[in-house]
Amino acid sequence: MTFEMLGQLFGGIGLFLLGMQLLTNGLKQAAGRSLRAALEMATGSRLRGLVSGTLITALVQSSSAVTVATLGFVNAGLLTLTQSVSIIYGSNIGTTMVGWLVALIGFKFKISAFALPMIGLGMVLRITGNNNRLGHIGTAVAGFGIFFIGLDFLRDAFDGLSSSVPLAELGAGPLALALFVLAGIVMTFLMQASAAVIAIALSLVYTGSISLAAAAALVIGANVGTTTTALLASIGATSNAKRISAAHVIFNLLTGLVGLALLILLGGFLNRLDPAQFDLVALLAMFHTLFNILGVLLMWPLTDRMVTFLKQRFRTQEEDEATPQYLDKNIITTPSLAVEAINMELARVSRICSRMAREAISAERGAATRLQQQSDSVNLLISRIGDFNQELARQNLNIEISETLPISLRVARYFSEVARLSARLPEYYPVLEQLKDPGVRTSVQEFQQAVIHLIDACEVREDQAIQGYEAHQMMRQVQREYQYLKGSLLNQTISSLLNTADSVALMDALSHIHRLAEQAEKASRHWSSTTPVQKRAPLVEAA
Repeated sequence: MTFEMLGQLFGGIGLFLLGMQLLTNGLKQAAGRSLRAALEMATGSRLRGLVSGTLITALVQSSSAVTVATLGFVNAGLLTLTQSVSIIYGSNIGTTMVGWLVALIGFKFKISAFALPMIGLGMVLRITGNNNRLGHIGTAVAGFGIFFIGLDFLRDAFDGLSSSVPLAELGAGPLALALFVLAGIVMTFLMQASAAVIAIALSLVYTGSISLAAAAALVIGANVGTTTTALLASIGATSNAKRISAAHVIFNLLTGLVGLALLILLGGFLNRLDPAQFDLVALLAMFHTLFNILGVLLMWPLTDRMVTFLKQRFRTQEEDEATPQYLDKNIITTPSLAVEAINMELARVSRICSRMAREAISAERGAATRLQQQSDSVNLLISRIGDFNQELARQNLNIEISETLPISLRVARYFSEVARLSARLPEYYPVLEQLKDPGVRTSVQEFQQAVIHLIDACEVREDQAIQGYEAHQMMRQVQREYQYLKGSLLNQTISSLLNTADSVALMDALSHIHRLAEQAEKASRHWSSTTPVQKRAPLVEAA
């Protein structure tokens, strides 16, 4: 193999990967919310999930993008784990579209005749369309052209390969096929793109550098190799992400084993096919599609058992309140889903803080240590929400999403203060427990109950939207009661019905509870601005 051939090979792979990246990113950005709408079709049944996964992956040419979006839907409760697994099945079938594009277009026409004009057209659309949908379509079109330019370099690099590197002499025995499968896995792991390995396999067959059976083994290896991406993505991920990644690994491994078994049985027959009579490139693309479909047929009746098995695994993170249940680094590249994940995580923080506030105001004995531990967990969780928020802000965001990020941080800060105040409230338990005047005790208890009712109203629940106006009205009532109670305490202090030390301590305790109520109401008042526009309640400004 000459230096020039090596240069063409590496350059071709680089151009191919660049084209795929531009194509995928452009299509994802152009699709926008359409990707979400298409995935919503999968919520009906497993079969619809399979069809949706196949079609969406064939459209955006990125199984990882579909997997990430699916993860967001599972975390949001819009898809069951069973439905998400069927989408993963479909995404594996959808990825075979790359092979068909290469087989039917890449080797049938003079590539420069259409690839270079596509790059030019794409860049014109990109420049004129700027950052809107037309610009993203331009990126995809340019990527499509670069994709085929890279393929042309690959084909030229492999043209004389058989004379310098006799790969065909390895044979078609089980050991040789297993080596080609392993090569496909390693190449996919190194390049993190199974499409590139499939393109290489198709190019090798087209130039006659390897046999059809060996190329099919490479394709099987590429299919199995995609599980390395899923495994890497699951490190430190949420429980649902780990389950979906495990399902992906199980499916691809089983499919690969079945494909290899068939290949060992049919390898000799495939290698005897005459290239003059059969289109070997198209046959290889067909093999890729068929063995993925066969894998789905084999796994379909076993899906429920696999899902039951996976639900019993990866449970430790969900039991730790400081660990995010909805935030996952894999959905950062899909901002609309990432914003919803932040919103849902903040809703979870709201429920934790509401529970803490109710427990703290109720002055339950022995609560101090538990409340402090919960406060520490909330602070750690909010810190992780902040880190996720910052990471999301580095993405290419539209104005609507950009505007929600600082509001989310503000709401998180209010919740952090609710947790801190709740943890400190036990310091005032002695003065609250030693109230001697029945009238003062009754007034303080009524004030505490009013604040608890406000906390209940401000808590984010899954079955109802936050009503900012209602919470604001309740806060005004709490303020009136606070001012009335404070005035009564001052009058009793002046009349010597309450000593000065107790009065100051009690006023501090009531001020502490009042501030806790304020922070909860502020979080409620700004909450709707972190939700999708269609779900927002009217924002009420403080008087």
